[in-house]
Amino acid sequence: MGLEAVSRILWKERELLELLLFKLEEEQLVLASGRTRWLAHATREVEAVLEEIRRMELLRSVEVDAAAADLNLAPGASLGALADAAPAPWDELLRSHRQSFLSLTGEIHSVAESNRELLSAGQRATRETLLSLGDGIETYTPTGAAATVAQSRRIVDEAV
Repeated sequence: MGLEAVSRILWKERELLELLLFKLEEEQLVLASGRTRWLAHATREVEAVLEEIRRMELLRSVEVDAAAADLNLAPGASLGALADAAPAPWDELLRSHRQSFLSLTGEIHSVAESNRELLSAGQRATRETLLSLGDGIETYTPTGAAATVAQSRRIVDEAV
């Protein structure tokens, strides 16, 4: 039966999702430390894991369609539908995979959102610093209108 092949692929996908979570947390540590020198490397590692996940999803899709046909299900059956139609012990194993995927994707979403916020904050800080070196600082008036405040003399630390 194709359920064994599906399960092997699901285990591999779970490992890849855990690796993605690790790489995203690694990226978050780089962002939080402010040591952006390694950010490009961390991002490339995340992208490499994502590419492997995409490849594994394609393999899973093929194997799930084959297993679905064995269980008299339509192609593209969900993991939940496959678990409902599968005999024991495959039903519980597939449900376990599904629960793990839900948990991991929730964690991945949370860390990825946090990383986006850190990137945005870093971008804003860099922009504000660069603007402060120009003719004035862009800001807002109490009414919400855009305004430029003139700058006085500045001392710049050459180490920046």
